[in-house]
Amino acid sequence: MSEIKKEIIIVGAGPAGLTAAMYAKRANKDIILLEPNLVGGQLTWSSIVENYPGFESGIKGMELAEHMRKQVEGIGVSIISSKATEITQQDSSYLIKTEKDSYQAQAIIISTGAFPKKLNVPGESDYIAKGVSYCATCDAPLFKNKIVAVIGGGDVALEEALYLSEYASKVYLIHRRQGFRAAAVLEDKVKNNKKIELILDSTVESIEGDKVVKQLEIKNKLNQEKRTIELEGVFIFIGLNPNSELVETLVKTDEDKLILTDESMACSVKGVFAAGDVRRKEYRQIVLACADGAIAGLSASRYINENCN
Repeated sequence: MSEIKKEIIIVGAGPAGLTAAMYAKRANKDIILLEPNLVGGQLTWSSIVENYPGFESGIKGMELAEHMRKQVEGIGVSIISSKATEITQQDSSYLIKTEKDSYQAQAIIISTGAFPKKLNVPGESDYIAKGVSYCATCDAPLFKNKIVAVIGGGDVALEEALYLSEYASKVYLIHRRQGFRAAAVLEDKVKNNKKIELILDSTVESIEGDKVVKQLEIKNKLNQEKRTIELEGVFIFIGLNPNSELVETLVKTDEDKLILTDESMACSVKGVFAAGDVRRKEYRQIVLACADGAIAGLSASRYINENCN
C-alpha cells in the first residue's frame, strides 16, 4: 500500500466537502477529496431543492450535486472513490488509511455527513427495501398509485411527503406532536395537498406484513387509542446520526457524537477541521453546509500557511 503526501485531505464529498475542496484549491493547496459513495451525499436524496440561492424555480438534488461536482473537478480537484478507514496523528501531520492507499496530510477536513435515524420498532429492520425506505427520491416511483406513510415532522419529512404525493394515491403524514418543526411554507403546502392526511400526536408501534409491508400500527399519545393503517410503503425521516466514528477518539464530540468545532470549523486537535452535518450546529441546510465547507477550506489553508511552511 503506497503512501501519498498531500497538504489537505477532505473526507466526504457532500455539499460541505465539495465547497471545502473548492476553497482550499483556490487557496493553491495540494488536496484530494475522498468519497466512497455517491458524490453529493444527502443532497442526492432531495427530489427538489427550493431554498438554495440562484435557482428561482428550484433544482433537483441530484442535478445540484452534479453542478457542484463538475465545478470542483473543473478547477483540478481529484475526487478519489475510496473509503477512509483510519485516521491517526503523527507529530504535526495525519495518516489517513483507505481501502486502497494511505495518505499523509498536514490538515484534514471531516465532512462525512450523517445517516438516517431509525424508529427502532418491530418490523422496521425486517422490511427495509421491502416497503420501508429512508429515501423518497430513490423509491417513490415504486409506489405509484399506492398508499404510503411518512414518519416525521421536519423539513425533510414534509418535502418528501409532498414528493411522494406525486406518485402515491395517498400519503399519511404521521408526527408525534401537534406542531411541525418544518418551514411554514412547507406546512402550508402539506395542509393544502388533498392526497396528504395528517395524523398528529401519534407514534408508530410496529410495521407489519408478510414478504412486504402491509400495515402500520400506530398509537395516539393523548388518548392511547391504537389504529391499524393498511398501506404498502413506510418512509422514515426523523433525523440523522453523524458519521463521526472515524475521528471520535481523535477529536471531542458531544453526547450525540457530533463533532465540536469553533467558528473557524477547527476541532479540538490542531489541524483537524469539520464541516456540515457531522458537526454540532443548530440548523442543517444545504446552504449552511456549503458555508461550513467554505470556512473549513479557508481555515485549513490558513493553518498550513501559518504552521507548516
